[in-house]
Amino acid sequence: MTTLRLPLFPLNSVLFPGLVLPLNVFEERYRAMMRELLKTPEDEPRRFAVVAIRDGHEVAPSAPGMPDPTALPERGAAAGFGPDPARAFHGVGCVADAATVRERADGTFEVLATGTTRVRLLSVDASGPFLVAEVQELGEEPGDEAGALAEGVLRSFRQYQKRLAGARERSLTTGAELPDEPSVVSYLVAAAMVLDIPAKQRLLQAPDTSSRLRDELRLLRSETAIIRSLPSLPSSDLTRGPTSLN
Repeated sequence: MTTLRLPLFPLNSVLFPGLVLPLNVFEERYRAMMRELLKTPEDEPRRFAVVAIRDGHEVAPSAPGMPDPTALPERGAAAGFGPDPARAFHGVGCVADAATVRERADGTFEVLATGTTRVRLLSVDASGPFLVAEVQELGEEPGDEAGALAEGVLRSFRQYQKRLAGARERSLTTGAELPDEPSVVSYLVAAAMVLDIPAKQRLLQAPDTSSRLRDELRLLRSETAIIRSLPSLPSSDLTRGPTSLN
């Protein structure tokens, strides 16, 4: 597998291949990262790695009240992630390709990226203005019966959508056709389900597509049964909505 050295953007969320990632970049370390990405020619991919945070703070305390009123300001690329930042992150992440990197007048950035390839985190370098990771690309093996499993997952996902829409008293359907390629199905469903970070991380790092689909089928049936028994889901928007201040 190919080893890469890429800027690292830790988040309180899991990015999957094929999914869009909008970012509002305001911390200086990530501004520096975006300025570096802008040096890449427009006809070449502007790539960085995204990993989910296991233990640490997505936004480092920069002043009293931001985000903790009692915290002292932290500085440096690894601020908020402890003395060994690699231990603060989950071991499998996703490469993001930034299609849009737009600098605002105040120096912050509006970024629109798309997940491309899963990667394993090998090491983290915090010596520069932003984190840089050595990562290893992970292939996507289909596994056994991926096609049949994808069909079952799509059926269960449609039932899950209907139950969730009923519990929230509004429709989740967009009218768009769902894909039928097993790996695409597995990533789309993983991203769309209302799950916590550990569950989404487990789906991201599944050994093959079939394993991910089997796990999703189990989760969909379980979550649908739970939703069926609840009169409402008042906090679902909190888990589905944007969690990143960056």
